[in-house]
Amino acid sequence: MDDISLKLAALKLVEQGKISFDTPLADYLPELRQLVIVEPDSETTVARPAETPLTLTHLLNFSSGLFYSGLRRKSPNALAFGYTDKEVHTLEDPISGFLQIIIVNLPGVPLKFEPGTDFVYGWSSDILGFIVEKVSQKSLEDFCKEHIFGPLGMSSSFYLRPDLKKDLVNLTYTSAGDGKLYPWADQMEIMEQSPDKLHLHLGGVGMYSSTRDYLKLLRHMLQIHAGHDTTVAPIWKLETIRQIFVPALTEKGSKSISDMVAQPGTQWGTAMAIATVDKPKGKKKGSAFWGGYAGTYHFIDPTTGIVVMFGMQLTPPRGPDLLDLYPKLEELIYAAVEVTDNA
Repeated sequence: MDDISLKLAALKLVEQGKISFDTPLADYLPELRQLVIVEPDSETTVARPAETPLTLTHLLNFSSGLFYSGLRRKSPNALAFGYTDKEVHTLEDPISGFLQIIIVNLPGVPLKFEPGTDFVYGWSSDILGFIVEKVSQKSLEDFCKEHIFGPLGMSSSFYLRPDLKKDLVNLTYTSAGDGKLYPWADQMEIMEQSPDKLHLHLGGVGMYSSTRDYLKLLRHMLQIHAGHDTTVAPIWKLETIRQIFVPALTEKGSKSISDMVAQPGTQWGTAMAIATVDKPKGKKKGSAFWGGYAGTYHFIDPTTGIVVMFGMQLTPPRGPDLLDLYPKLEELIYAAVEVTDNA
């Protein structure tokens, strides 16, 4: 669930005038001056240099072309190597080390397509996290604590502190062989969890939170969007939050994300996916949603006035019975709302 927090942090910097949507990101990360488009269905063959500089907009809506590599993964469902590599945390410059993991032996940072032309889920959130740190001159932990977690009374953190670890629901492993659930016993490599060894904050994975805390964040966003009084002073401007619900992808990008989530008519704004049609027995047109590692999922439905946060702590989240849990929950919620409205 790091994605939304990171994007909201970046949007806060935009509001503060410290960066713009069109700012070339190579101004902060020199490695981004060299961008190469790889051949279709290849991760190691360069087709041509990219012509379009990466900007903040490209990271916010996943139109950057940055993609998760399958290289060095131990299984198709494993986390990408950039997330599981522990040595990067020991480097003098962990950010450069992380970027080198992406580059491997290529002459530049590899992209699937020209920035701004399509959608692909990948390293965008992680690079965005580095940008937030460079622009703010603060760690992600400190910036989010000051501007998001603290004001909303959230105990969320990029460090697995003892108080968070005490309440942490451990992962459960879903076997590809028999489809059964097994207690977590390090069956897969995951990110660095030791606070003492963590020296690189990643925007795509590694934030610890509770469903209650995430509901605080989603509810705050919904209250701002609706123009209602908030429980604390509004963290973002009305126009910033409403822009999250405005489609920003090309037609090709919309098709790509729609295929990925198996929901026709899906778009993306500046922080979340957007449903452009009503889902039967589910969220309404204009709802913003997304999911995360280990089977987490959330959405904001401004039309109905509800927010939902769902988590399973399963890795990898697979199997028809498990994947059907969330849609069933969504149907039950909307059935209850309909009954209440008709009462």
